[in-house]
Amino acid sequence: MRGAIPLAAHDLANRVGAHMLRGDALGPDDRVVVAVSGGRDSMALLHLLRFADALPPLHLVAAHLDHAMRASSAGDADWVMGVCRAWGVPCRMRRCDPAPRTEADARRLRYEFLEEVRRDEHARWVVTGHQADDQAETVLFRAVRGTGIGGLRGIRARRRPALWRPLLPFARAELTAYAEAVGLSWRDDPTNEPGPSGDAPARSVIRSYVLPELERRVAPGAGRALTSLARRAREDEAAWRSLLPGLLEGVDLRREGDVLSVSRAAFLECHPAVGARVLRELAKRLGTRPGEAGTRAAVEFSSSGSSGTGVPLGGGVELRIELERLVLGPAHGGGIDEPLAIPGPARGGGVVVVGGRRYHVSWGPRPEGTPWSETFDVAGLRFPLSVRGWAPGDRARMAYGTKKLKKLFLEARVSPGERHRIPVLTDGSGVVLWVPGVARSAEASTEGAAQLLHIGVGDAQSA
Repeated sequence: MRGAIPLAAHDLANRVGAHMLRGDALGPDDRVVVAVSGGRDSMALLHLLRFADALPPLHLVAAHLDHAMRASSAGDADWVMGVCRAWGVPCRMRRCDPAPRTEADARRLRYEFLEEVRRDEHARWVVTGHQADDQAETVLFRAVRGTGIGGLRGIRARRRPALWRPLLPFARAELTAYAEAVGLSWRDDPTNEPGPSGDAPARSVIRSYVLPELERRVAPGAGRALTSLARRAREDEAAWRSLLPGLLEGVDLRREGDVLSVSRAAFLECHPAVGARVLRELAKRLGTRPGEAGTRAAVEFSSSGSSGTGVPLGGGVELRIELERLVLGPAHGGGIDEPLAIPGPARGGGVVVVGGRRYHVSWGPRPEGTPWSETFDVAGLRFPLSVRGWAPGDRARMAYGTKKLKKLFLEARVSPGERHRIPVLTDGSGVVLWVPGVARSAEASTEGAAQLLHIGVGDAQSA
């Protein structure tokens, strides 16, 4: 069935083929697992791999994970299986039970399934249908959420152990034209489309409204500019990585077990932005990733602190000054806090650091799957809310009267060393609303509420 591509689609097929055959990325008879959701992009990818003359014959295995998060998903799975049968492509399929509660859980399960199939099939690659417009949406999404330069790199074309996104250089419009030229059908996911209430995944809002308006009203090439920005960010990050060994040698990096140290004098000769990069790299080697505020505080401490003092970097790691050296190692005490503000009831999320421990906080009109969650009456809240660490004198109003948090911690059998690592939710005037896992105050009761706010707190690693 090779060569079943009409002339109108040959240009894209040839360019995709040349891209995938560059170097030794793909060769004849390679085994490849193709992630097939049933959507246009994944169906175009499967068709190209199966029928394009520009690519050598490959041993293909389609893989479809039914997340069971909507009623029509079983029909999508049956449809994918039918197409694969018609095209002579083996298909591995699984249905989640129970269904994942969040998009993050669904994404994690999907990639775990794809890698499992790749190992079982002894395949060289797992390939997905992410394309250039997905890249633009990702860069814009991360930018408005306050990412650093690293986040602007966007979606990686390849990820360990063997994930490849070969369509990233190609636009959605090109794939749509190809699909129409070869007569492809596909399944649209209705949850990706913003509804009349405006309640939709953030990426769908960017795809359906924000980017089209940018293209129409601000810059006709906004999408291409964003993908170009991702490319430049990747180049800049690669340049930084190439300079890093020389920088670390220049600050006299030494390692003794789980302790790293550098010359304080040499470190202070670096530009503060370079110093911040060095500190983040050292912290990463010790298993932690301080945020922007924590990194800034550490850089300032490096110049202003005195010997024998230290500041935590989170994750149990501390930066100390010991005579003429800056030392990073296991923390001797509690960590610094990086509070998080909740400006209003609109959906949002972020990371808070309490006693050196990082938590992911999400909020909005509907609950998300988190270890700790609580619900409040919006009308009874004074914004902005704050998620922060416990402060001496904090009290919560319970149904039977006010009580100090210290007493509540005692009743909940929270050890003294753990109390400063538990987040506390307060309102705009400092009134304690909730201590996750310990107590919820009587403030902002949900009885008879017209509008609810759900707040969830969980481990930041799952964010």
